[in-house]
Formats: sequence, C-alpha cells, structure tokens
Amino acid sequence: MTISEESEASETPEVPEVEADVAEVETSERKRYECLEDLPGVGPATAQKLQEMGFHTIESLATATARELAPAGIGERKALDVIRHARGSISLSFVRADELWKQRQSILRLTTGSQVLDNLVGGGLESQTITEFYGEYGSGKSQMCHQLCVNVQLPPERGGLNGAALYIDTENTFHTERVISMARHYDLDPEEVVKNLIVAEAYTSDHQIFLLENADKIIKDNNVRLIIVDSLTAHFRSEYVGRETLAMRQQKLNKHMHKLIRLARAFNAVAVVTNQVMAKPDVFFGDAIHPIGGHIVAHTSHTRVYLRKSARGPVRIARLVSSPYLPNGEGIFKITENGVEEVDEAERGKKR
Repeated sequence: MTISEESEASETPEVPEVEADVAEVETSERKRYECLEDLPGVGPATAQKLQEMGFHTIESLATATARELAPAGIGERKALDVIRHARGSISLSFVRADELWKQRQSILRLTTGSQVLDNLVGGGLESQTITEFYGEYGSGKSQMCHQLCVNVQLPPERGGLNGAALYIDTENTFHTERVISMARHYDLDPEEVVKNLIVAEAYTSDHQIFLLENADKIIKDNNVRLIIVDSLTAHFRSEYVGRETLAMRQQKLNKHMHKLIRLARAFNAVAVVTNQVMAKPDVFFGDAIHPIGGHIVAHTSHTRVYLRKSARGPVRIARLVSSPYLPNGEGIFKITENGVEEVDEAERGKKR
C-alpha cells in the first residue's frame, strides 16, 4: 500500500462522523420550541428579563437582533445562539425562488369591503406586509380601519381571515358604535365582533412604541390576523418639532415600522397604518399633498394607497401610489352608514 493510499484510508472513517454531526445540527435547528424556556441557554431568569423587554414568543426572538437582547444580560455570542435556535424553530432560512413561490401561497388576503378597491390592491390587503392609507382629514382612513376590523372576522369564503384585530389608537378615533353598525350590515353578532377586537390607546410616541413591542403574546393568544396603527405619525409629528429633532424622529419611526413588519411576518397577519399628510405651498403644478414620514415610511410600507374625497357625496377616490408588483391605478368606493360599499353607476358620473 502506498503512502497516498494509507492517507486516504485513514481519512475515510471521519466522513460519516462529520455527516452525523451536520445532521444532528440540522435536526436540532428544526426542533420546535413552544416557549422561551425551551430554547437552549435560556433559563427562567433570562426568560423573565426577555419578557419584560417585550419578547414573549419564539417568533419575536427569531426576528430580533443580538443588540436588542443585550439589556437582558445576554452576551453577543449567546444572543446569536439563542436567535439561531429560534429562527430554526420557525424555519427562517435561504430558499430558492420556486420554493419561495410555494411559500407565498400561504399569503392571506383581506377584503376591504369594495371589489373595486380589492382589485386595485391585487385581490385584497396582503398579509405579512404593511399597507398604508394616507389622506386629508375626513378622507376615510379611520373608517376603512373600522371596516377592516369587521371584515377580518368573516370566513375566508367571504374575504375574511377568521381572526381577531388589534387596534392601536393614537388619535382617539376608534368608536365601538361604528363597528357595531358595520357588523350588523354583514349579519354578524355585534357582541361577538367586539369581543374579537383588542384596542389600545397610545398617549405618546414612546407609549405607542411600547404597545407594539409588547404585542406579540396578545397576537398569538388571540389569533390576531389584523394589526392596525391609526395613526402612525400623529404623536411623532406633535412631539418632534423642528429640524434638529428630525433625525431622532425618523430613527424611532424606522424601528417602530420594522417591529410592525416583523410581527406581521411572524404571525401571518395583515398590517395596516394610516398616515397624516402635509401641504407643500411651493408646488404650483400637480398634487401638493404629501404623506408625513418621508422616505422612512415610504420605503417600509409595502403598499401605499392615497385616499381623497370626491367633489360631493360619500364617494371616495383611492389611488394606488406604490406597490412592488402592481401598477398604479385609481378606483372609487363610498362610505355610508353601512361602511365601505360599492359605487353605483349613477354616482360614478358624479365622482369628481
């Protein structure tokens, strides 16, 4: 036997051992963990600290960063290991485009109550993404949110998701009476509908951020399929005044919206935000109305819909301003005492 043959023979037995180690690692990464204490390296004390920081579920840890776990007294290396096990538990990994296409079949669609508006956004509001409605006062943003709170409880064959809704109210615009009137129009039991609505009123921008950061357990325990923040920018706009506070405001908005998209993706929920607008007096041609939040909000919102009132009546005009795969377009609907409805032919001629 030559020297090279002896070398090959001595190396051969090590291959099965390496493959076994790899298989063991892959098996451990695919292990399903139910609670924080199940994760390797997370004891009761660490789990309690994480929960105090807003990490109540495996899904929330899987989408966290090592720096976010530092206040819990977890070193960077241990944090990365905890996050790796959490991500392995919910199968976050690299995939081929054909596999991604199959995964996207699990994307859910929520009806707006108007077929025209549904068609405009590709068949309904998409889960795992953020849909932004912006417009002037009285354009129908909060009315749309109330309608979605009812629609999400409909069965899938009627365009719903058979789930509950989480409503973070920052402008005191949520009214249970409005939800009840919409529910009756859909022949739903008003008492059951309001039981499936979880409302939290945010008093400041920091309180608004705190509510969302601690929402993961509420979402999981109540089968929440719709997360609404109405409105996204009201507190930030009133508290951060002046150009010198702009950078801080945008950083907080950015982190806030990324938390929202993480929750939407982790729980396959529809995320909806409303946004205020501002007028640019130096614009002489075209629409001088622009949404608040600048590029931060524009980049993070998956779908942006601009709502405006028609010249008269309850008719509203919706314009799809931005979507990664849909063409821009317009559609009309109306808001009545029943909620969001289609516009008949007689009203179409008067929309402008």
